[in-house]
Amino acid sequence: MTVPISYSVRNLWTRRLTTVLTASGMALVVFVFASILMLAEGLRKTLIATGSYDNVVVIRKGSNSEVQSGVEREQAAIIEAQPEVAIGPDGQRLLAKEVVVLISLPKRGSDKPSNVVIRGISEQSLKLRPQVKLVEGRMPKPGSSEIIAGRSIAARFRGGGIGETLRFGMRDWTVVGVFDAGSTGFSSEIWGDADQLMQAFRRPVYSSVLFKLRDSSEFTQVRERIESDPRMTVEAKRESLYYEEQSKAMATFLRILGMSLTVIFSIGAIIGAMITMYAAVATRTGEIGTLRALGFQRRSILAAFVMESLFLGFIGGLTGLFFASFMQLITISTVNFQTFSELAFSFSLTADIVVRSLLFSLVMGFIGGVLPAIKAARMNIVDALRAT
Repeated sequence: MTVPISYSVRNLWTRRLTTVLTASGMALVVFVFASILMLAEGLRKTLIATGSYDNVVVIRKGSNSEVQSGVEREQAAIIEAQPEVAIGPDGQRLLAKEVVVLISLPKRGSDKPSNVVIRGISEQSLKLRPQVKLVEGRMPKPGSSEIIAGRSIAARFRGGGIGETLRFGMRDWTVVGVFDAGSTGFSSEIWGDADQLMQAFRRPVYSSVLFKLRDSSEFTQVRERIESDPRMTVEAKRESLYYEEQSKAMATFLRILGMSLTVIFSIGAIIGAMITMYAAVATRTGEIGTLRALGFQRRSILAAFVMESLFLGFIGGLTGLFFASFMQLITISTVNFQTFSELAFSFSLTADIVVRSLLFSLVMGFIGGVLPAIKAARMNIVDALRAT
């Protein structure tokens, strides 16, 4: 004979105050757990969305990022001559030779400096990144000291707004446009003419060469040809993979930090659930004796108390996820470990995070309730009835 599920639910309702307090503790742990996962997922999504699967980025072999890379002009010309490079509607090859440097800019409202990526672009750069749209002002004139800023830069950094002036590379640069790149890393960059930036920073080489594949399936053959050419000291990667690799170190750090905090907090929540369930067993000793006298088996008593604890964990899990979902409204910025530049991104809640958070809350509920349930199941009928 099994104990009805409604029995466990009614007991939680009867002890409303204790249920709320215990579930709140579990909700706090689930909130932290889900928020950290959402943070890592938001970072991963932002950097992956930055790259396109059909684009190939070529950087110096052994470089971790474009900032550390150098591609000589002769090598860039060889890459441009590859037959797999797509041709645009205007008959031009969809290829951009770019330079990437870091500068330090003060944030608005404070003098706290932070590193920002400056990207020297060429005529085809916008065509290779359809997610980037100019939303205000105009594009820089080729050969001029004009720049455009990502929305995040324009909003967060002093001098980054349209019409304002930034000084770097021994020159004054005027912001003539603001672009929106959605939830990608480009929103945290400043773009200008590649040749002008190379002169300003005395860079004789490009940082990277980006091109669109004529056919996505031709990636392997063009990569092997480029990397096996004795004149080349470069490596080619799909742009999406390149940006995914950029997120690994930071995402791993966030996950380890999150797991450490979660483990510490979860110990407290499990102890709280255990105390609650032990108290429930102590106050219902006579009730347990009556159930046993009516013919309910020990395993039924055990299952009833475990079920009650699982409900407690489930309520805490749902509550924690409810409040964690509001974190998606927040945009934060952090330093990208690969480029040491500032990167703005938002929390991201996915179905996988919801499932993992609920499973985590159920595990807390199970661990917190199993020992009190065993104690209840082992009670002697006579001793339990005498306790009444």
